Amino acid sequence: MSGEDRQSQLAREHKERQAQRAEQAGKAKRNTFIGAGVAVAVVAAGAVAITAFTGGDDPKPAAASSPAPSTAAPQATPTIPAAPGKVTCSYRKDTSGAPAKKVGMPPSKPNLKLKTMTVTTNHGDIVIDLMTQQAPCAVNSLAFLAKKNFYDGTKCHRLATPENSGVSLLQCGDPQAKADGKNPTDGQGTSGYVFDDENLGMPYAKGVVSLAQPADASNQNGSQFWFSLGEENTQLETAYTPFGMVSKGMDILEKISQGGWITNPDDITGDGGSTAPKIPVIVKDVKLS
Repeated sequence: MSGEDRQSQLAREHKERQAQRAEQAGKAKRNTFIGAGVAVAVVAAGAVAITAFTGGDDPKPAAASSPAPSTAAPQATPTIPAAPGKVTCSYRKDTSGAPAKKVGMPPSKPNLKLKTMTVTTNHGDIVIDLMTQQAPCAVNSLAFLAKKNFYDGTKCHRLATPENSGVSLLQCGDPQAKADGKNPTDGQGTSGYVFDDENLGMPYAKGVVSLAQPADASNQNGSQFWFSLGEENTQLETAYTPFGMVSKGMDILEKISQGGWITNPDDITGDGGSTAPKIPVIVKDVKLS
């Protein structure tokens, strides 16, 4: 069998596995790992192109060439902050049928004075400088969930790297995730409510922290969030709400990234939403102040 024929065969087998898993997932299919970002697709000629986040069955696909990484600091977004006292947030019930840990709905009036978010993990504290004026409803949701101890004891379920997905990120916030490379529904857990996008337009440079939402979706933000770990993420479409920037603990995230990932062969979505970090990351507490 020639190399080209082998590539075609692998592509067909990969697509068949994807279809089988999608059928098994049915209406429960919801992987909020950034969704419409980048996927790895093998074409007949053997080239690999990035179009939506994935990892799936092929643990080490070659990444396509991407735009030159941005070395500049993230720029201010085109979002115009609302005047104090005039911001109203709207949250609605998540009707997707995704597994949820329901703790109620956030208040409609956000606290615009919040400046930092501290994620205490089993490896130490990760401090995030918040973009409260630009993403008030995202920060309001995070503050609400933190007060409800929603994140306490949860595990960061997805480590994406250039080798498995063409991007670099650590994703957390799924209250149902086991992060063991075995649970087929990692990456699908939610807070039971969703809300609209904010602050779109800035590149996802290293250190930027954003909300995650389902594949090919918009205005479906929930409890999950992700840390950008590399400049290659600046290639992504600006479709995910950025709400902060890591000011302390980047060394912790880099250590986790360097530790490698566990490929989950039973991920029901078939798109690699549960490539758990080999070095377990447990969120002990989240506080906004």
